[in-house]
Amino acid sequence: MAAYSLDLRKRVLRAWDRGMKADAVAATFDVSVAWVYRLVQRRRETGSMAPRAQTKFRGRALSSDEEARLVALITARPDATLAELQRALPTRAALSTIWRTIDRLDLTVKKNSTRRRATTS
Repeated sequence: MAAYSLDLRKRVLRAWDRGMKADAVAATFDVSVAWVYRLVQRRRETGSMAPRAQTKFRGRALSSDEEARLVALITARPDATLAELQRALPTRAALSTIWRTIDRLDLTVKKNSTRRRATTS
């Protein structure tokens, strides 16, 4: 979601400074009451009404080359365990990361029928 414009922020703060209550300001400008209070607090604490910088999230643990290699490994040996795939890549990514990547790529890692657990007769 994009941040509210500086023009809207100025108008909200002007209305607040004129003595309007937070719920009236929120209704007038179609914003939430909590956002009005946060804007007033931000101006009081930092002296700025500009929005905060967006959070930069950490990138993927596996590069696109490693993902391509993972697809090739699974295609060649679909019965490999996650630990075997991790050693074959080689990567420092955790097993859970490899599993989430396999799931995101919509691949399946299945054991073949000879590795099934024996059933009782």
